[in-house]
Amino acid sequence: MDIDIERIRAFFLKDRFAANAGIVIDSVTQEEVQCSMSITKEHLNAGGTVQGGAIFTLADLAFAVHCNLRLFLGEKTGITVGQSNSISYLAVPKGERLIARSVCLSSGRNVSVYRVEVRDNLGNFVADMRGNGFTTKVAG
Repeated sequence: MDIDIERIRAFFLKDRFAANAGIVIDSVTQEEVQCSMSITKEHLNAGGTVQGGAIFTLADLAFAVHCNLRLFLGEKTGITVGQSNSISYLAVPKGERLIARSVCLSSGRNVSVYRVEVRDNLGNFVADMRGNGFTTKVAG
């Protein structure tokens, strides 16, 4: 089934926090979602490195897009929300851009698990996140 990435982008523009952080949805397949953001001075903490919340927000949007993909594939399903997330920060980014790639580890009717790797544009492994999603019931 074809994936309408423009429809997905339009839906997630409503995630104002991520949109205001400059996060973009680069690519979407059933196997992988990629989101990225350019690092700006607004993303830096008091120590001059990328703030952990900025990295988490990027990873969280890749997770959100991926675990809600069924909404855009014509399945009658509710929205999937984050049930729990765990992130490990591994290195300070050296590049100018952060790239998050989400892969699905397990997807059931209501519970799903995703892994999101965040790297900089130089390939440095910056963070590793696991996201557990819970799919709500369809309204109506």
